[in-house]
Amino acid sequence: MSKLSGLGGRLYRGETSIDFIGKRRRWYALSGLVIIISAIALGTQGLKLGIEFKGGASFTVSKAGATIAEAQSAIKAAGITGESIVQKVGSNKISVQTGALSNAESNALQTQLAQTFAVDINSIDTTSIGPSWGKEITHKALYGLFGFIIVVMLYLALAFEPKMAIAAIVAVIHDVFITVGIYALVGFDVTPATVIGFLTILGYSLYDTVVVFDKVRENTRSVTSVGKVTYSDAANLAVNQTLVRSFNTSLIALLPVASILFVGAGLLGAGTLKDLSLALFVGLATGTYSSIFVATPILAQLREREPAMKALTKRIQSRAGLSSRDAASDSAVASTNVLGEAVDTKSNYQRGPRNQPKRKRR
Repeated sequence: MSKLSGLGGRLYRGETSIDFIGKRRRWYALSGLVIIISAIALGTQGLKLGIEFKGGASFTVSKAGATIAEAQSAIKAAGITGESIVQKVGSNKISVQTGALSNAESNALQTQLAQTFAVDINSIDTTSIGPSWGKEITHKALYGLFGFIIVVMLYLALAFEPKMAIAAIVAVIHDVFITVGIYALVGFDVTPATVIGFLTILGYSLYDTVVVFDKVRENTRSVTSVGKVTYSDAANLAVNQTLVRSFNTSLIALLPVASILFVGAGLLGAGTLKDLSLALFVGLATGTYSSIFVATPILAQLREREPAMKALTKRIQSRAGLSSRDAASDSAVASTNVLGEAVDTKSNYQRGPRNQPKRKRR
């Protein structure tokens, strides 16, 4: 516990440092592994689009003690052969989602559900969405996502620098792809609430990245003129200085989202909360990771390729080489006497006891 106390102060002052930039290959490999898993999940399972995107019909029955098996038997009895999704919402509701149905098929399923659960047919909440409206919603969601990325990239390029904008957008794409891959792996439905969650995590990921980049800009503003540290070292110090702040902010943000996901969706069975909270939970975690382990190392790698930064690195390396040679020279000088003659220091240390001069008797 004593080692953890004051850790933030030691990280900020540079007394304790974690090499985020120097070990960037490890972080790239970890991100690459998660991205490969996400790509496999998307390629094999794909995303399960909700009826808002692909069109279809939704029926919600309110009945205490209703079971999923009863709803599935009602679907079969109504002669609905297409894909259907049956979920239990809370403790007294059953949600049935199907593909696009004709009026006759919709009426038949509604009647069969009323007979199976012994409820009034008018109490069944029915929603029908056409496939054309679902395509329109999909296009609008994609337009909003791409527009968001373009506007943010322009802002970062003007407020900071183009290379920071590139690194931030790479981190955002990293977060979105991993979140979408986890959605495909878990098998949750993609709904408008999911799109809202995606846009929210994009904003949070960029917020955390901008905080780190602002400190990087402060530490590297005069790095070439001072010439004491390289750009990567100054950027690594900036990440360490903002590490505790990023961790605390992310933890505080994840706690309520986790309660919504595991309590609201898991225990209470709120389907809309499940779609929204999963996107937020995964996005907040990956956004914090990418701002520290992905965005800043990419920025340092891009800046280190500049001629000025290459020259700075060479000056610092040559200065370090001269310092080591000066230290060796000082060691050699210490092994000579005042006349410049070499002295065998090893033999001096191996001598026996020194003979004291005899006193003369008076």
